[in-house]
Amino acid sequence: MRSTRFLALAAVGTLTGGALAACTSDKTDGAAAAGGPIAVTATDSACELARTTLDAGTAVFKVTNSGAKVTEFYVYADGDRVMGEVENITPGLSRELRVELPAGAYQASCKPGMVGQGIRTALTVSGSAAPLAEDAALAQASADYSRYVRSQSTALVDKTAEFVAAVKAGDVAKAKALYPVARTYFERIEPVAEIFGDLDPKIDGREDGATKELPFTGFHRLEKDLWVGGDVSKDGAIADQLDADVRAIAAKAQAEKLSPLQLANGAKELLDEVANGKITGEEDRYSHTDLWDFAANVEGSKAAVAALRPALVKRDPALVKSIDEGFAKVDAELAKYRVGDGWKLHNQLSEAQLKGLSDAINALAEPISKVAGVISGK
Repeated sequence: MRSTRFLALAAVGTLTGGALAACTSDKTDGAAAAGGPIAVTATDSACELARTTLDAGTAVFKVTNSGAKVTEFYVYADGDRVMGEVENITPGLSRELRVELPAGAYQASCKPGMVGQGIRTALTVSGSAAPLAEDAALAQASADYSRYVRSQSTALVDKTAEFVAAVKAGDVAKAKALYPVARTYFERIEPVAEIFGDLDPKIDGREDGATKELPFTGFHRLEKDLWVGGDVSKDGAIADQLDADVRAIAAKAQAEKLSPLQLANGAKELLDEVANGKITGEEDRYSHTDLWDFAANVEGSKAAVAALRPALVKRDPALVKSIDEGFAKVDAELAKYRVGDGWKLHNQLSEAQLKGLSDAINALAEPISKVAGVISGK
């Protein structure tokens, strides 16, 4: 689940939503007209796009945060289905997002403070373009990663059911042992889970991100009751809802046809999740089991890159070498904190040890951030 309070260290709505008018109307700048990135200027009260009418194909957005709050940028299809996102854009910095968009109606959204519906504007995409998946290697990548998602989502359903059963039985010790195991399968495919609107915050939302519409539920609500209160005798309904939400998101994930760019963007998003939620210890703040999630995010990123590897080797073998070296360094750093089948708790690590993990992740994130550009050729 994305961070809602950025950084100790470092959606809702529809296509006819009321926040729609807050962005700029259609206009064109030189770079965009010439085929360069579409400039997005995000502030705490505005979300200005250089263009709002696009040609079908891969769109490249360059989002610059000119506000005082950390922001996010999303492209939504109908029903708030996430086509692409880039999170944790700090004030003064720019991030790029590549999204493959067929003809249709979409919304772009900046989320200053990374909360709420965001400041939205309509995007119209017209014409036609050959999908990236027409490339045989990229089509195979999507098929291979889809099999990975199916295997992980099946295990997620099974392990969540075991966790829920322990909670409902009032077996606190067993539920505590099963909590990080069940979450492992969610964290490996988290970018896929985030495609489907409210299900992700219902399953993985944190207390400080709760709203009247989306109250504090899911894994972290049960985590708090297990570790802080030590009493889950009244959590039967919450456990049942978690079980139902996990089954729903697993069914959606297994039916989803992922594009090559979604794999590339997801590989980077998982490393962002590590940097912004796990290194800081904010994700599992009650149990301190953040390293389980850390390892799962890295494994998920590695799986996405592995699926794309044949295409990447043909297009940029030097980048593949750099990525391999980065994963090896992360694995070596993380291995220092292995304990049996699990990991040390976050609050057992020193600041220097956390910095070592952070440095390894940041070094890997740099070459991973280039994968989408190599895959799309833009």
